Amino acid sequence: HALARYAALCQASQIVPIVEPEVLMDGGHDIDTCYQVTEWVLKETFQQLYYQKVALEGMVLKPNMVIAGKKAAKRAGVDEVAEKTVKVLKDCVPASVPGIAFLSGGQSDLDATAHLDAMNRMGAPWPLTFSYSRALQNTALKTWGGSAANYAAAQKAFAHRARMNGLAAQGKWKP
Repeated sequence: HALARYAALCQASQIVPIVEPEVLMDGGHDIDTCYQVTEWVLKETFQQLYYQKVALEGMVLKPNMVIAGKKAAKRAGVDEVAEKTVKVLKDCVPASVPGIAFLSGGQSDLDATAHLDAMNRMGAPWPLTFSYSRALQNTALKTWGGSAANYAAAQKAFAHRARMNGLAAQGKWKP
């Protein structure tokens, strides 16, 4: 309800809302549990958006990917994450939503890039892109380490990760 109300208030002020329903990857849940919870969260979010009369074509969805929890015994492969994420989106997100910008949700830099690339290679009814923070900045921050001597190397690491994610958003990334 709060996300939908926020989106309605944004649109009333002629601001494009970024609607961010997120299922966290904290815990030991498997990918199927994440799928079920993500499905419920997305369906409930869109029901609330409908009640608030949010124009879906005037918003950006920023969801999680369908992925096992950080403490899960079994990690899902790149293709399984991509397949389940695209399936849940197709089942829950109206085609009038103009685009989806994924959270990295605590994934590693490479995992977030690989998952986005695999989804774009599969194809989806919407443009799929990224709105990562940790998965975009992590390597750059570690490289920098607070030292001015590492500034150029950190910038290079950040530019590289941004370029790799840009390629993944086009389904053109290669490890």
